[in-house]
Amino acid sequence: MSRLKERLIEMFFREEAILFGHFVLTSGRESNYYINVKNLVTNPDALDVIARMVEETAEGAGLAFDKVAGPELGAVPIATAVALKTGKRLLIVRKKPKGHGTGTQIEGKVEPGDRVLLVEDVTTTGGSVLKAAEVLEKAGAKVVGISVVVDREEGAKEVIERRYPFLPLVTVSELFARRDSPPGKE
Repeated sequence: MSRLKERLIEMFFREEAILFGHFVLTSGRESNYYINVKNLVTNPDALDVIARMVEETAEGAGLAFDKVAGPELGAVPIATAVALKTGKRLLIVRKKPKGHGTGTQIEGKVEPGDRVLLVEDVTTTGGSVLKAAEVLEKAGAKVVGISVVVDREEGAKEVIERRYPFLPLVTVSELFARRDSPPGKE
């Protein structure tokens, strides 16, 4: 495991970005853990680690991209950090088109053929990030891959990989392994 990944996993616990107990998820399903990447991305050090890992993972997968995009809300700080780290332009994908002004669903300029790396905070089934990819592609972009901070390992990988390279920085299994065997525990 890379030092950056080890640091990121440790930060999940230090920043209380993973909690254990009883939770009702957005989908209405119940879970014995909750991942709140927003707790993590409010820390500039964690954002730096995430941006570096996204850049390294994309390079390692051979993905070339012109722009980085993130769906609102959770992925916006991540996409911003990646844009700052890579010098690539930022795109923000709204959940639905604005009800005023230009009525756009994408903030930032999409040129036909733009190669876009789409980032997300958490994936469960992959549905919401795939909707963002569809919005980008309808605007003329080519989504070259999807990078996610944490994959809950509940089907997103299989669904996303049918269409795009899928690049999770950490998985729930890795977080659970750290919980069950914290550093220094013998």
